[in-house]
Amino acid sequence: MEVLDRGGDDAPRVGFTVTKKVGNAVVRNRIRRRLKEAVRTHAAGDMLPGRDYVIVGREDVLTVPFDQLSAELSRRIRGTR
Repeated sequence: MEVLDRGGDDAPRVGFTVTKKVGNAVVRNRIRRRLKEAVRTHAAGDMLPGRDYVIVGREDVLTVPFDQLSAELSRRIRGTR
C-alpha cells in the first residue's frame, strides 16, 4: 500500500491495482471487488482526509476470510498515519 499526503481537507481517495501476474481479467476483477468492499464496509473510517491510498491486490485476497481481510486492511491503513 502506498499513501500520498495531498494536504487539505478533501475526502480521501482510493485506487486499486492488480497486475496481470495475479491472473486473468476475471481473477483480477474479483480481487479488486473484494478490496473495494472491504474498504467500503470497514476501512474507510480509518482513512485520513487529504490523502491518496493505492492498494495493491495480491492473489491471497481471494482465499482469506472477508473479516480477516477487512481487519488487516484497516490495520495497515491505521499504520500509515
